Amino acid sequence: MDNPVDEYMQEEGFRDTIATVDEKGKRIWIYPKKPKGRFYDYRKYVSYVLLAVLFGLPFIQWNGKPFVLFNILEAKFIILGVYFAPQDFHLFVIAMLIFMIFIALFTVIYGRLFCGWVCPQTIFMEMVFRRIEYWIEGDANAQKRLAKADWNTDKIIKKVGKQLIFIAISVVIAHTFLAYIIGLDEVWKIMTDPLSEHWKGFVAMLAFTGAFYGVFSVMREQVCTTICPYGRMQGVLLDEDSLAVAYDFERGEPRGRLKKARKAKKSNCSDGCSSCKEGGAACPTDLLKMEMDAIKPIPQGDCIDCGLCVQVCPTGIDIRNGTQLECVNCTACMDACDEVMVKINKPEGLIRIDSYNGIKDGKTSMWNTRVAAYSLVLVALLGLESFLFISRSSVETLFLRTPGMLYQDQDDGYISNLYNYQLINKTENEDSITFVCDDLPGILLEVVGDQPVTKASEVVEGAVFIKIPKDLITSRKTELTIKVMANGEQIDEAETNFLGPR
Repeated sequence: MDNPVDEYMQEEGFRDTIATVDEKGKRIWIYPKKPKGRFYDYRKYVSYVLLAVLFGLPFIQWNGKPFVLFNILEAKFIILGVYFAPQDFHLFVIAMLIFMIFIALFTVIYGRLFCGWVCPQTIFMEMVFRRIEYWIEGDANAQKRLAKADWNTDKIIKKVGKQLIFIAISVVIAHTFLAYIIGLDEVWKIMTDPLSEHWKGFVAMLAFTGAFYGVFSVMREQVCTTICPYGRMQGVLLDEDSLAVAYDFERGEPRGRLKKARKAKKSNCSDGCSSCKEGGAACPTDLLKMEMDAIKPIPQGDCIDCGLCVQVCPTGIDIRNGTQLECVNCTACMDACDEVMVKINKPEGLIRIDSYNGIKDGKTSMWNTRVAAYSLVLVALLGLESFLFISRSSVETLFLRTPGMLYQDQDDGYISNLYNYQLINKTENEDSITFVCDDLPGILLEVVGDQPVTKASEVVEGAVFIKIPKDLITSRKTELTIKVMANGEQIDEAETNFLGPR
């Protein structure tokens, strides 16, 4: 193929395999070279902030309650101090749709940048576990030598010591993860109380620790390349205008090793030398000139084929092959390439964040039909979620007839039904509650036991009799609206049916 750029884009054989598995299906262990550069520094700063938030949130209390809690077992959720009951499940469904649409929109515009900079898997792997590995075993070449070396005291200390540190970090992560589910107080009880009192929690701790240790010590980049569904989504979400970490093939191809210029030796030729006098002999000066013309360097791109962009890649790919689902956009290859470009006096950015069209035609446009469609859907969902959140009541009421019970014909001329109620308080307020129904004159509501009082972020249950004068009942089923009052104000209402004689 005459055009090296077209040839470069047509060679798609690399997509048939992944860099971490050989032809026999055996895993190839990746030893990435330690990255360095401005983008790596930026990633470190971002990771410090995100790790501080992750480990710090469980310690924050709001009005005596966790600031963030995802108690799936008890269906109790607290987000930024706001309590959400199971009755708010529709808010979570819409929030999940918003998250998915946002991820799709973000990927269409910025590619898989989320994976390399924000994803917990990448942050823990590259900014915690991998850096500990560099500290103990050294850079990539030192790690390879240690892996091939015979087991001796030095290797045992490094390998066992590293795994012990990995286990300790996994324990910390597991405790933090469980604190988001059951709360920090419960985690502390599991740690300090006798094992027999919290054996289920202890088993959960072991399970989470084993899972995190397996992911970061064994699975590693396999999570990103073969397990995570987001990598598969990338293939259908990206287009030629999407931004991603990309190699500038227009500028870099054809690639080749950097060659030093060769200087020609000074000729001592003089007119009438013996070679010229001898008939048919070629002039040595002409031969030297022909030789130098033959070895003139062929024009080549800026890529000197040093391979550093491959050596620093945590998933083992060659970014010069084009956008690949294994690429997590960590920008390590950008730092490595920029360092080389500076050394050979070439402009930085041979590998940069750009789109295919931006590289090929110099035109980058992030606004297209898909971006507009995703944006429209996202705005609509955000509006719906905001409306539902603002309009949600502070107390959610369930008012249901007691199952298995018929109406009671009272001697005082009333027909009564027994109802069970639930009051789900979504606030930190504790108020005395009264039930009122003014659908029919003379209707009575009698609470069984004490008057209900809401408890902060908890559910209160009880029973109440509703009595209606017999002469006002005109049908088998009467629809009623029960108003829930607190401090003289209506805070919620519930609809129910009253059964009477035919």
